[in-house]
Amino acid sequence: MKEKNTSTREGFGEAIFEIAKKKKDLIVLTADLRESTKVDKFAKKYPSRFIECGVAEQNMIGLAAGLALAGKTAVTTSFGVFTPGRTLDQIKINVCYNDVDVKIVATHCGINVGKDGATHQALTDIAVMRTMPNMTVISPCDFIEAKKATKAILGMKGPCYLRLGRAKMRIVTKEKDRFEIGKANVLMKGKDATIIATGYMVEKALKAAFLLKKDKIHASVINCHTIKPLDKKTIIEYAKKTKAIVTAEEHEVNGGLGGAIAELLSNNFPVPIEFIAVKDKFGQSGTIDELYKHYELDENSITKAVKNCIKRK
Repeated sequence: MKEKNTSTREGFGEAIFEIAKKKKDLIVLTADLRESTKVDKFAKKYPSRFIECGVAEQNMIGLAAGLALAGKTAVTTSFGVFTPGRTLDQIKINVCYNDVDVKIVATHCGINVGKDGATHQALTDIAVMRTMPNMTVISPCDFIEAKKATKAILGMKGPCYLRLGRAKMRIVTKEKDRFEIGKANVLMKGKDATIIATGYMVEKALKAAFLLKKDKIHASVINCHTIKPLDKKTIIEYAKKTKAIVTAEEHEVNGGLGGAIAELLSNNFPVPIEFIAVKDKFGQSGTIDELYKHYELDENSITKAVKNCIKRK
């Protein structure tokens, strides 16, 4: 793992700027957050293809849908608590019902927003977005993967939700690693249990796997960057191999990645599952490390969950 720390929102910002030169039909919209969502470079370079909507997120989604219906690829940018937090009706009817080419990019998701507190920590967005017909849901784990994910969603047609974080985190993937929508990446192989993580929790999952090795427990680690559509084949394969699953996400326990995997396995290959997620609580202000520890989203909590899950086999 490289030592460089940077955020997934910065990976998106770099990618959208790089793609813009070739993709002439690309229009970027924001709701008074061009710097925070890292589209300021795009706005400066391509002012005719950038729309500042102001603090009017619902209007932004409507504009994006209209642009898409006119043949453009529209990318909306805001914080996750605002979009989809304030815009579910517009996303459902204007974007998903019409099945138009709108990419909804949300930054500041999860508790890694830190001291900004509960009002700015998006913890329910995966749950609501994965219920939307026609919607693809992606949560990259680091800067490199966020760049790849941005390019991938702009290479497909239809609605997509890209979930990004604010905090600077360690890069855990490599430039040469494959990124394909709907295909999870197996980062480590072990026979005793499988940790399936998404977003910034992938780094925690890898740390947990190394800690478990000291206790002679060998865990597989899967980076599930695409939450919808799930990589059903890989998840079922590793459920059969290890017969113990631990999911890890920076999201509420209800309806997120863990819920999606539980739904899949209950119908195909039921095994013991433990869920690392925020346990039906609001976030609060604090440092990132304090919050990860308080909400049991750290590597020590994952190792404990793995051991509990193995006992339940």
